[in-house]
Amino acid sequence: MTARTPKKTRSVAPTRIREGLPFPLGATWDGLGVNFALFSANATKVELCIFDASGENELERIELPEYTDEIYHGYLPDAHPGLVYGYRVYGPYEPQNGHRFNHNKLLIDPYAKQLVGELKWSEALFGYTLGHPDDDLSFDERDSAPFVPKCKVVDPAFTWGRDQRVQIPWEQTVFYEAHARGISMRHPAVPENLRGTFAGLANDELLKHIKDLGVSSIELLPIHAFVNDQHLLDKGLNNYWGYNSLAFFAPHPKYLASGKIAEFKEMVAHIHEKGLEVILDVVYNHTAEGNERGPTLSMRGIDNASYYRLMPDDKRYYINDSGTGNTLDLSHPCVLQLVTDSLRYWAGEMHVDGFRFDLATILGRYHDGYSERHSFLVTCRQDPLLRSVKLIAEPWDCGPGGYQVGNFAPGWAEWNDRFRDTARAFWKGDEGQLADFAARLTGSGDLFDNRGRRPYASVNFITAHDGFTLRDLVSYNDKHNEDNEENNQDGTSNNISWNCGVEGPTEDADIKALRMRQMRNFFATLLLSQGTPMIVAGDEFSRTQHGNNNAYCQDSEIGWINWDLDEEGQALLAFVKRLTKLRQEYPVLRRSNFLVGDYNEAIGVKDVTWLAPDGNEMGVEQWEDPHGRCLGMLIDGRAQVSGIARPGDQATVLLIVNAHHDVVPFKLPSVPQGEHWSCLIDTDQPEQRRAKPMAFDSTFDVTGRSVVLMVLQREQE
Repeated sequence: MTARTPKKTRSVAPTRIREGLPFPLGATWDGLGVNFALFSANATKVELCIFDASGENELERIELPEYTDEIYHGYLPDAHPGLVYGYRVYGPYEPQNGHRFNHNKLLIDPYAKQLVGELKWSEALFGYTLGHPDDDLSFDERDSAPFVPKCKVVDPAFTWGRDQRVQIPWEQTVFYEAHARGISMRHPAVPENLRGTFAGLANDELLKHIKDLGVSSIELLPIHAFVNDQHLLDKGLNNYWGYNSLAFFAPHPKYLASGKIAEFKEMVAHIHEKGLEVILDVVYNHTAEGNERGPTLSMRGIDNASYYRLMPDDKRYYINDSGTGNTLDLSHPCVLQLVTDSLRYWAGEMHVDGFRFDLATILGRYHDGYSERHSFLVTCRQDPLLRSVKLIAEPWDCGPGGYQVGNFAPGWAEWNDRFRDTARAFWKGDEGQLADFAARLTGSGDLFDNRGRRPYASVNFITAHDGFTLRDLVSYNDKHNEDNEENNQDGTSNNISWNCGVEGPTEDADIKALRMRQMRNFFATLLLSQGTPMIVAGDEFSRTQHGNNNAYCQDSEIGWINWDLDEEGQALLAFVKRLTKLRQEYPVLRRSNFLVGDYNEAIGVKDVTWLAPDGNEMGVEQWEDPHGRCLGMLIDGRAQVSGIARPGDQATVLLIVNAHHDVVPFKLPSVPQGEHWSCLIDTDQPEQRRAKPMAFDSTFDVTGRSVVLMVLQREQE
């Protein structure tokens, strides 16, 4: 197909705009006017389109007068915050060569700090004509402006006072994954007009619950402006989770009760005041523009060949390592700049404490595969601001060689799905899990103990937003996603779950008791393991999604947290609080060094000793026994090799896990005279401690499917 020659359009008041500067990118108010700067390596002309405050009426078009180092730029001396704008970008329409310029389509500034209006699905949004025989090789001349959100110039001024990033030490970090909207939609203390917004999340009573839970950091699902897919809207559903980013600098408009971006800053300040961190789940691996049949909303129309990874033999098509239709090309310097500028904006201007990167392997992928020395990963490590915040990778994607757990560079933490899967399989009762389970308890040193990385690099989780809630994990063998209207075909079928005998709700008292104990077992495994634990909001009081393991489209009571706690939920909440308190009181449960089983001759102890139920150290035969489901992990705090001693550092603790369905008599290690074992946690008896002193030859009956934590104490203690 030959290149189309863009039609010339009228530019209003050509003398009104000045040349401005090619930096910073975006629309920047300097107190006197606004500088506009837009990257495009292949465009032939860029028009700035000015709209009224509602974004409904286009008032004028002004051609950006200068082009410097692939940046179109201009300066409006009479512009000010609140100005609503978009771009029309001219250039060749040659999909087979990677170019999809169409000046009929209004485009969102990739650096827009705020959006006005919502996307309204229309055939005019597409750069080609839907239904045309030439498909996406055709050219559509309809104006998309009535259907596209517009950009708004912002005033960044905000009185932060004494606020600053909290910077919780990694070894004291406990993540709390939450949806910025779903967490407050049903909370009784949040006023109805604030529910589902940043202002709602800033509610004192809601934050008090999170703080009292003993977590350190709120990890919010995507809050960048995102798109609701048309096929979901047609079903009365929407893209609830938000993994469909449209603008990397703008908060999602629906989350702003006030309509002002200062609301996000106020939320951060309130969270920081409680001593909690704010972590953002960010999606830089793809955009909402989809594949070659997707809409033209922003980057595709600005410079498709630069922003996206295209097939080398036919640039009409997109490389799809994200599984969503397109993949951003972070090997391009200006795309790399876009993403790192976005991160610096949220960390610097918005005071965010860290980031969790969705499908992070893509961000470290060159055209020939993943490399920990990718420019993006190196930039994050050396940037003075970014290297000071928490960086967490979801270390996999859909591309070749996409599974990279343990292979990110020092300075990064990683979601550890091996912890999730092994813990689930162990408590489900699967055979041959004992050795792998022990490795997960000790921070997955087999994956992370290299190059000076620490146990906290392993972000441990049993559940996440994607999958069953904890209650559903012990209540369903199969997914039940009928409400998603995809014939229950969506969501994983590999849940490694066990319903304890009945699918779904039951009034059977024994099954209900077993389910509660299993949930306590999972929480004990999570919070008593080395590494950085992550709790999903609502799991702490037994929240259910009624078997839906893919609530990505459920902006409804399925996806929202129900704060009406029943007696079981309140009991589980109290148990989780005990666990987080113990984790803080006993630093041996969150060591900064890996447990490796080495013998310290100077003090005559091992950092960790693995015990069989007969009290002897585990041997090869016992490790390899496929039916083995019980062991003890003896951690001697005196074996700490570095750091300043603190109360609880030198404690000796014994963690016993028993995934057998029957009681297992466990012989306790002998202790010096004047000392005894005291029980801190027993998931079979969650509301009491069996603190009776036990002699060195005592045998402790460990209930089937339970966890016991003991500490060695002196008699006077």
